[in-house]
Amino acid sequence: MYFLSKLYISHWAIRTEWEHVVPAANFGRARQCWQNGGRKNCNNTDPVFNAMEADLHNLTPSIGEVNADRSNYRFGVLPNNPRQHGACDFKVDFKGRVAEPRDEIKGQIARIYFYMHDRYDLPMSRQQQQLLMAWDKQYPVSVWERERDRRIAARMGHNNPFVSGDRTWTLDHKNSKDGIYSAIPVKQRAEVGVIRGNRNSKVYHLPQGCPSYDAMSQQNIVEFNTESEAITSGYRKAGNCR
Repeated sequence: MYFLSKLYISHWAIRTEWEHVVPAANFGRARQCWQNGGRKNCNNTDPVFNAMEADLHNLTPSIGEVNADRSNYRFGVLPNNPRQHGACDFKVDFKGRVAEPRDEIKGQIARIYFYMHDRYDLPMSRQQQQLLMAWDKQYPVSVWERERDRRIAARMGHNNPFVSGDRTWTLDHKNSKDGIYSAIPVKQRAEVGVIRGNRNSKVYHLPQGCPSYDAMSQQNIVEFNTESEAITSGYRKAGNCR
């Protein structure tokens, strides 16, 4: 039993996962769908939640064990807590439900938090704002962070404005709500033929006015009857559509 336990822990420690920086449970609680049925209900009924869940700016590779221990804890500073994950400079206070990442990524985490809260109109405590503002200032945007933002923007059609410098977070920031929208009822949409979505990029293309309509690989195509159906499924319109 001891050997199997050690083997399992070793496998968990080397496992790499794609996870949310702002946890799904945290941004999900801001949506009514979460109150009425949790994540599954949000996936089935809320296009904004699906957009938040699939937002590449908020996704990052993580070691499985570290991600599991981080859970959905808030970030903080833990000067008296020991490291518990070998060579990983990461600390967790399980009782206080607080996690502290390594210094090199604190600024990046802050700017991802600013982006998610600003774009999807999420509330943030003053204490967390003050901490992340300090990290943002102390650990400025790196060359790699700008490159990461550029690559993600090429897929999603927009940058993280807190990385590009187009926006700055100040205490009690007024959120832009750029990512908040409602699915338009079907009756308000004109039927334009089969709409093609790309299952990888979560972008949809119309048969008229979208240059990339015929550019997708066949295995990546998901078809919808209306734009409303595509939006409800978590897709967004391609940025090059006229």
